[in-house]
Amino acid sequence: MRVSRVPKMTGGRVGARIAALFVSLSLLVSFSTNAAQKSKTELTVSAAISLKDALDEAKQLYVSQHGDVSIAANYGASGTLQLQIEQGAPVDVFISAAPKQMDALESKGLLLEGTRKDLLKNEVVLIVPGDSKAGIATFQDLLKPAVMKVALGEPVAVPAGKYAQDVLTFYGIYDQVKAKAVLGKDVRQVLTYVETGNVDAGIVYLTDAMSSSKVRVVVQAPPNSHAPVIYPVAVIKASKNAAAAKDFEAFLSYPAIRAAFQKYGFGLPSP
Repeated sequence: MRVSRVPKMTGGRVGARIAALFVSLSLLVSFSTNAAQKSKTELTVSAAISLKDALDEAKQLYVSQHGDVSIAANYGASGTLQLQIEQGAPVDVFISAAPKQMDALESKGLLLEGTRKDLLKNEVVLIVPGDSKAGIATFQDLLKPAVMKVALGEPVAVPAGKYAQDVLTFYGIYDQVKAKAVLGKDVRQVLTYVETGNVDAGIVYLTDAMSSSKVRVVVQAPPNSHAPVIYPVAVIKASKNAAAAKDFEAFLSYPAIRAAFQKYGFGLPSP
């Protein structure tokens, strides 16, 4: 009787087979990972930069509860974000720091019908560096000769700059303060100018002032000196993930999330 012999494999052939098996397993893992990533819904949220701290927390909470969704936040001046959306930037949700920018998008039919609503409100404040000895206690004090530079947001693109313009106009001092103005591309840049002492004072939102230990609030603008600081939110009509975008928008109004926003100094708009 003839016995068949099992071919003996050399060390080289064993190594080659192990290497081939390793490559196959690596490709399988890579394929599975890529498939999982492709199945994940990716949302892009463009939001006023004054929302950064609070919205970063909110989106992390959302993602922790929705493992199939990832969120990329694009922060900037509301006017700049508006222009990006008008030019076709792939945005799912927009939150502006004033109704003006949202009105512009709505007038052009760029919002998903029925999704716009007022989300939050804020206040306008005058701030100085934490160690300031300039004796600034009121908006009118910005006219003092010792006050050389005042940081303001650029009023066309930056809502905080437009609110500042309204407040200074209310007090009849806008033209004089404008001559001392250092314009920021967004409200956080205005805050930075004051934090670093590059200016004597600046006008920002209350929430921005609360985010920094390097500035002091000297006075809050009276409500009748400017339009209400309202943050509207809406889903963009061109969104390819409208269902997820609407779900995230609804999430921002949950009581626990609103409480998180209030922790950062935001208020809730009147119903």
